[in-house]
Amino acid sequence: MQTGRFVDMIHKKKEGKPLESQEIRDMVSRYAAGKIPDYQMSAMLMAICFQGMNDEELTALTLAMRDSGETADLSGIPGIKVDKHSTGGVGDKTTLIVGPLVAACGVPVAKMSGRGLGFTGGTLDKLESIPGFRIDLTEEEFFRAVRASGISVIGQTGNLAPADKKLYALRDVTGTVESIPLIASSIMSKKLAAGSDKILLDVTTGSGAFIKDLEQSRELARRMTAIGRGAGRETVAMLTSMEEPLGFAVGNNLEVKEAIKTLRGEGPEDLREICLALAGMMLSLGKEGLSYKEGRSLAEETLDSGAAYGKFLDMVEGQGGDLSYIENMDKFQRAACERELTAGEEGYISSMDTEGIGITAGILGAGRETKESVIDHSAGIVMKKKIGDWVRRGDAIAVLYSSGEDKLHRAERCMQRCYTISDRRPEPLKLVVDIIR
Repeated sequence: MQTGRFVDMIHKKKEGKPLESQEIRDMVSRYAAGKIPDYQMSAMLMAICFQGMNDEELTALTLAMRDSGETADLSGIPGIKVDKHSTGGVGDKTTLIVGPLVAACGVPVAKMSGRGLGFTGGTLDKLESIPGFRIDLTEEEFFRAVRASGISVIGQTGNLAPADKKLYALRDVTGTVESIPLIASSIMSKKLAAGSDKILLDVTTGSGAFIKDLEQSRELARRMTAIGRGAGRETVAMLTSMEEPLGFAVGNNLEVKEAIKTLRGEGPEDLREICLALAGMMLSLGKEGLSYKEGRSLAEETLDSGAAYGKFLDMVEGQGGDLSYIENMDKFQRAACERELTAGEEGYISSMDTEGIGITAGILGAGRETKESVIDHSAGIVMKKKIGDWVRRGDAIAVLYSSGEDKLHRAERCMQRCYTISDRRPEPLKLVVDIIR
């Protein structure tokens, strides 16, 4: 394909006609090599935003991005490897619980996770709040850790899906991020490159998710499972609620401490339930002949037995983390300043602006505005009330933690706008909204 012919492809997609697989492969490889200029690729991305892509096009785009760089080979690790990916949310610390839980049940977890950006937190940032914890293991160290304890969680290694990185950077500045086909192919290109045998997608939906509309979330889940099927990789999506933060803690070491409590059997009920559902599905994928219901029961027994907590200790120790912080959580760094947020009126908490709560945590120092931003591991929010709780004027509804009073003042004003209080009790939230295979 010559550069001049790329205009014809733009016209073709603009008119709603499907692109051929070879055209898509050529487009991705040429753009990654710098042979298609940004202004032309921007026009193509916008055409895709307006016209969409069918499942065949989407699979071709995803595989082309996967094949633009290295792919991880996990065949040296015995057993069926199941990857879990969350589309993001506020207070989402499920990997810290689900990973050890699944590993304790005998399914190996060899996971590459990411950092937080914007209003959602990142698993790597949370793990790095444990002093000494290494997320930069070599491939040999990674494999050795999984073989020894059944689990390792590290940062993305090698040159995985570089075409996706380049395309995402362009989408970010051309108003083409919010396109379901482009989101689906971006996520799945990295998941397929990461080398697991099967994939579980935790597709969050609601006010704290990237995609807030339930039907659009379902469509994203459907498209990603179709890509997995087209790539010969069994993929299941669970739609989970992000109408309020998951658990009570939002912020890095605050979330680690809540995850530890959950592994010890002392965590909040919503976090426990979501983790059991995700672990149950991962076990049904990783153990031949095991149903989802049986997997969830096994996960519950294993969590209650303390075996998952033991596996978390193994992972922390295996990756250089200081176990004394896990055994005595008072050792974690505490924020220099804190402020209690109180209710301004009486009634039921009927809804939350969960994205706003994530933004508030970022103002406090728990998140990043750019990739270069420095994380404050002690900053964040501890929720005191959840949706459906009754509050009186002056009741504490959250505690804000930060390194300085100026950040607390800005965050308090933001957080006050995140609650809706009414005289009618809302319906209980459904935590697992749907399952799409």
